[in-house]
Amino acid sequence: MVIPPAAPSAPPPQGGAAGGPAKPVPRRPLGQREQTAWAVLQQVPDPEVPVLSVCDLGIVREVKALDAGVEVVLTPTYSGCPATEVIAQSVHDALAAAGFGPVTVSTRRAPAWTTDWISAEGRRKLRDYGIAPPSGSAAVDDGPRPVAIRIHARGVDCPRCGSAQTERLSAFGSTACKALYRCLSCREPFEHFKPI
Repeated sequence: MVIPPAAPSAPPPQGGAAGGPAKPVPRRPLGQREQTAWAVLQQVPDPEVPVLSVCDLGIVREVKALDAGVEVVLTPTYSGCPATEVIAQSVHDALAAAGFGPVTVSTRRAPAWTTDWISAEGRRKLRDYGIAPPSGSAAVDDGPRPVAIRIHARGVDCPRCGSAQTERLSAFGSTACKALYRCLSCREPFEHFKPI
């Protein structure tokens, strides 16, 4: 796996809910083409939450500069995400337009994506956009025995006024990965990006 050094929204370490806690991944120096490709990908918006780039969301797993072109590996937020094909095409088109052709985009489903992979910058952007970011850690590691995973989020603060006095109105918002909440203080509705 290739991770840009000290990049604020570099791809997350492998791990998460399906693979246990995130584990450090060995780093290697990036070439100039790979660094430039990562910079291009920072500008590719997620089609469902356009304030986030695909890098902020943590779905870009790897970028490899090849002798002729570049290869990008994506992990969808969940296997049924309707935006997966649009994202892959947007990544392809952005890199091709930047002169990286031929571009190969592939999908890696394991380890499964987790909201732990959203960058700190991405969480800030969600809050500023009016969507409560996921809180806590979705990754669960309690040894080899089965563990209960909490689906209902606790402590969802209003992204508008910061109040902790909120209530869930619906398990689903505008997309399956968000829930609809209402603030009991400012009375404004808002979406919460569900922890996965």
